Amino acid sequence: MSKKRLVYLPLGGAGEVGMNCYVYGYGPKNKERFIVVDLGVTFPDMETSPGVDLIFPDIQWLEERRDRIEAIFVTHAHEDHIGAVGHLWNRLRVPVYARAFTAHLGRMKMEDHGADPEAMKTVSAWPEAVEAGPFKVHFLPVSHSIPESAGLVIDTPAGRVVHTGDFKLDETPVLGDPFDPKLWAEVAKPGVQALVCDSTNVFSRHEGRSEMSVGPEIAKLVASASGMVVATTFASNIARLKTLAEAGQKAGRSVCLLGRAMRRMVTAGIESGILSDFPNTISPEDAVSIPRENLMLIVTGSQGERRAASAQLSRGKYLGLTMKEGDLFLFSSKTIPGNEHGVIRIMNNFSEMGVDIVDDSTGLYHVSGHANGPDLDRVHKIMAPRMVIPMHGEHRMLREHAKLAATNGIASMVAVNGTMVDLSGDEPVVAEFVETGRTYLDGKVKIGAMDGVVRDRIRMALNGHVIATLILEGDEPLGDPWIDVMGLAELGSSKASLVEVLEEDVGQYLQRASNKSLADDDKLETEIRKIIRKSAQDEIGKKPEVTVIVSRLT
Repeated sequence: MSKKRLVYLPLGGAGEVGMNCYVYGYGPKNKERFIVVDLGVTFPDMETSPGVDLIFPDIQWLEERRDRIEAIFVTHAHEDHIGAVGHLWNRLRVPVYARAFTAHLGRMKMEDHGADPEAMKTVSAWPEAVEAGPFKVHFLPVSHSIPESAGLVIDTPAGRVVHTGDFKLDETPVLGDPFDPKLWAEVAKPGVQALVCDSTNVFSRHEGRSEMSVGPEIAKLVASASGMVVATTFASNIARLKTLAEAGQKAGRSVCLLGRAMRRMVTAGIESGILSDFPNTISPEDAVSIPRENLMLIVTGSQGERRAASAQLSRGKYLGLTMKEGDLFLFSSKTIPGNEHGVIRIMNNFSEMGVDIVDDSTGLYHVSGHANGPDLDRVHKIMAPRMVIPMHGEHRMLREHAKLAATNGIASMVAVNGTMVDLSGDEPVVAEFVETGRTYLDGKVKIGAMDGVVRDRIRMALNGHVIATLILEGDEPLGDPWIDVMGLAELGSSKASLVEVLEEDVGQYLQRASNKSLADDDKLETEIRKIIRKSAQDEIGKKPEVTVIVSRLT
């Protein structure tokens, strides 16, 4: 009988920030039973994934082993941890466990995408446990920028694993669970085989600040404003939404929430019982008639999203509301790397209107939801694990976190997506490598990142597109070919029409082509594509994508 082992395998979230999906397995090699931790999304960008709506982890490896998966555990309700559950559950069809607020949002997502909401089970925090095959899983309350976040305490025959999820050490959060060092010490007391730990803020050299610290500063800023106040933050940060709304209320302003995601989060907080005293708000229709100096808007779009309320206000009018000179716009958020262009565009739009812009550059109006370097060091010492496996971070973050563990004399390893690690011994060992990838939600369909659809879209965007149509009667061309171009200059270096140049060159080829070539559609398409790309390169310095349509009359 082969030796049983405890393994860890990231399919997303290790080597990147987002699209979190982690697998734990226990049992003999190739006979392990598995649990999945988180099933999240990441978001597309115009450079690498134009036109794509969402990006999921490729779960083919899991799907092929579906009969060996016990359950999915979701640590919290951020999209990069829960966003793919509704989209992908039908391929796995196992129970999903989460705390109440996360489960509430999870059921909504599952209903939205045709999955069974009854599969989403609500679990209480520590010490309640879920038995899942060889695993016994507890939800450890942690502080984060969304309520009821949890780490997972995973007990196995090979020892205890603590998977932190996203967390910070905040003993005075506005909402949610405060950091409880005594509870963490209690969890660590039986011994921790592996600490699989958030790495996002490992480069921040100061201790993290409490969510409570931003409230007074925001209140002072709002109270000092003379015109309308508009603030944006992450829609899921209900504690911050509450802080902003309370600041508006204290300043004697009517508060209006703009953006479906924001209203949905507040409603979920109220319905799940974690948000009982949110200030009263007014509708956008009523907000239009409130004097500017008496109005505060809390809006979506802190990351520069083009369709969110912030961007629409920056382009003019949104739901009848406009910004004017002397108004104040507050970014109570950090700009995620990669989103800078969209955020700066909004700032410049507001600046042209005469709006005063306040961002997080002072550090007064936003705190992170992730543990900083000194906080991670503290957690290492509380947990005293046999090994630390950094997760949730770019490669440089994972590597720095591994170095931090080494300074504390703890074995560690950088394990990026697809690296299966054996956690059974005194130090982590690479067991094998698994092929990983991405799945794109493109409109209503899911496509593989390597299927070529997005690659062709990028090529067309970069090089333009030419459609060449020709009609043949038997093996004889019927009339001249005609050309349509998209995304290309009308005139080339010869100062002639590009379309006319291409039609002339293709026409000349057809006149000299042999009967054998004219009878072969594949050869025709290949030769015409070569001619068009060469002619376009000569005329405009571009080699466009080419579609050749050959119609034959019989």
